[in-house]
Amino acid sequence: MKINKNRLQVLVGNVAIGGGSPTVVQSMTNTDTANRKSTVDQVNELWKAGSELVRITVNNEEAAKEVYGIKQDLLAMGCDVPLIGDFHYNGHKLLKKFSDCAVALDKYRINPGNVGRGSKRDDQFAIMIKIAIDQEMLKALMDDNALLIQPLSAKSIMKEALIRSVIDSAKQAEDLGLSKNKIIVSCKVSDVQDLIEVYTNLSKRCNYPLHLGLTEAGIGTKGIVASAASMGYLLQNGIGDTIRISLTPEPDESRVKEVIVAQELLQTMGIRAFSPIVIACPGCGRTTSTFFQKLAGDIQIYLRKSMPGWKHKHQGVEEMTVAVMGCVVNGPGESKMANLGISLPGTGEIPVAPVYVDGKKTVTLKGDNIGIDFIDIINSYVEKNYQVNNKD
Repeated sequence: MKINKNRLQVLVGNVAIGGGSPTVVQSMTNTDTANRKSTVDQVNELWKAGSELVRITVNNEEAAKEVYGIKQDLLAMGCDVPLIGDFHYNGHKLLKKFSDCAVALDKYRINPGNVGRGSKRDDQFAIMIKIAIDQEMLKALMDDNALLIQPLSAKSIMKEALIRSVIDSAKQAEDLGLSKNKIIVSCKVSDVQDLIEVYTNLSKRCNYPLHLGLTEAGIGTKGIVASAASMGYLLQNGIGDTIRISLTPEPDESRVKEVIVAQELLQTMGIRAFSPIVIACPGCGRTTSTFFQKLAGDIQIYLRKSMPGWKHKHQGVEEMTVAVMGCVVNGPGESKMANLGISLPGTGEIPVAPVYVDGKKTVTLKGDNIGIDFIDIINSYVEKNYQVNNKD
């Protein structure tokens, strides 16, 4: 695993991005920011799930008016997550008119392509920078390309225009007085191979911290697979200082899912640990009962719900592994490899469940309370084996 320590480091609130810091998880609300309560509730939910930065839409005056109050409400709840304001088209006006909004936000997300057109663009961009793919460029690149003996494809030109726009806009921000260690750049696209190519090239041409995201990734498994395939490759090659998994939620589905997927991507790749991992077999004809599936799910939910309290008290608990196995074929072996493991009885097997702690069989559980008893064993193991964090 490559770790790129040559990137500049940027502080967003109290979160360090780049410069060899761990890759940071961020997410975005889908509430109407003008609805202060619903936005506060969702930001807090995302933060509790592990989102280290949260982006909110600031698209009109009604939204901008509420930003300061949203920040204050969050701080009163003990939620100190840095807030990112997402601006398009009218950001220069909103930030100028609502100074408390400008102060409350820890970072501004600006798309240089829709800040303004023609002569207005530089002034409007400058206003936003001072408070905190150009079509013209694309046309010029297309014209130059047409003169080549072997012209590049229109798609290649588009990708080059994206990269140049990002770098030129960052340089312009520096020329306007914004220091290098206040800039994070992003060049998000919606195609997996394009994302890999664009970020690979961008990483070679600048040393700003890079925000990764496959935009419009899609819904359900499609969005998860596409995001993991593209960002997994980039992260493996040391590219990416902060990430967002942009999943289209199902109706009424919690926004927390994109945070969990981002964490699991980083943890599966060995980049960061966020929560104890549950190892479970996929099931087969030996496991016709659904008990092991339910127990594995219940244990995963329990571990995630326990982490907000555990992480402030028990140092290193996020690296714990728990195996929930469904029969005697792989059950004992996998259980011995985990910190804690339970091998449940498969079809036709003796109705007992041996428990393994750090590779050794310690107890055999029976009866109707196997799940409750195993959770008690987990709690005892955490208290005994993970050092109390005296900082809190």
